[in-house]
Amino acid sequence: MSAKPCNSPSCPSVYVNTISAQIGPIFTPNDLLTRENWSNLGVWQLILLTGAAGKTGRAVLQALVQEGAAVRAWVRRGTQCLEVQQLGAQEVVVGDVEETAVWQQAITNMQSIYHICPNMHPREVEIGQLAIAMAQQNGVSHFVYHSVLHPQTEAMPHHWHKLRVEEAILTSGLPFTILQPAAYMQNVLASRRLIEDEGIFRVPYPISTRLSLVDLQDVAEVAAKVLTEPGHERAIYELVGEGGVAQTAVSTTLSNHLKRPVHAEELSLPAWKEQALAIGLGDYQIETLLKMFRYYAQFGFMSNNNTLRWLLQREPTSFTSFVKRAFV
Repeated sequence: MSAKPCNSPSCPSVYVNTISAQIGPIFTPNDLLTRENWSNLGVWQLILLTGAAGKTGRAVLQALVQEGAAVRAWVRRGTQCLEVQQLGAQEVVVGDVEETAVWQQAITNMQSIYHICPNMHPREVEIGQLAIAMAQQNGVSHFVYHSVLHPQTEAMPHHWHKLRVEEAILTSGLPFTILQPAAYMQNVLASRRLIEDEGIFRVPYPISTRLSLVDLQDVAEVAAKVLTEPGHERAIYELVGEGGVAQTAVSTTLSNHLKRPVHAEELSLPAWKEQALAIGLGDYQIETLLKMFRYYAQFGFMSNNNTLRWLLQREPTSFTSFVKRAFV
């Protein structure tokens, strides 16, 4: 498979005007701008963003555009092109991150990569190795990897896979930065209807479990910083906003903001699995998440926010502040 032109009905040819110059319609692979052309347009940073249509990718894309960076957004499906264009992507690549031919075209003329692998992908290690090899072959000057907090945790396969990718980065010879975010505060929004309609915050582990949390907007701000500011090469950063929040504290914060009772409840793992199957989650993803929930139940999952505070040069967003912003 090769990179595809973005010709879906949901992805019309439109002009992007986010860097004070009309770049042109969504491109076919042969229309990629050269570094010289980008330079003539006054663009100083060329960044390939994989996983651009996902929750993390969209946030990082917006943060990069705000910093004046030119972003080539890589999406899986043509139907996702228009959304990333509207968020400010100057160019869009459509294709499978497991395909070498797509990488060869997507990485053309890029100076930096922000690599986000599809969430809980069973072949994350192989995809990461391919991304690293393509960066090596194409003279990429900065490889930023979106990892996870405490990838050393072998009991959680999706964390362990990210550690293997980190190991490959360390031996690649590439200038790199690795970001290790905690669980997103935004994850609570998946339960918004249950929280608002029934006053229940339900989790598949004990409600006393303490987890580190981070605001995705803070993560995106750091991602843009490490790609557009000097001095972050060969660094690995843990990104934590709240050091250890019990699920009872989450429900209390929600109660205080919504001004009505919200109770934390534990959902049994068999009941969670039944729900996951009903919404079509794959077997690998289900088993991986079950292992994560069991780990959380036994050990919790905590770090501290010193690194994020230093990177942001301000206090990280608290869960209380996030709730006030998100539940309006």
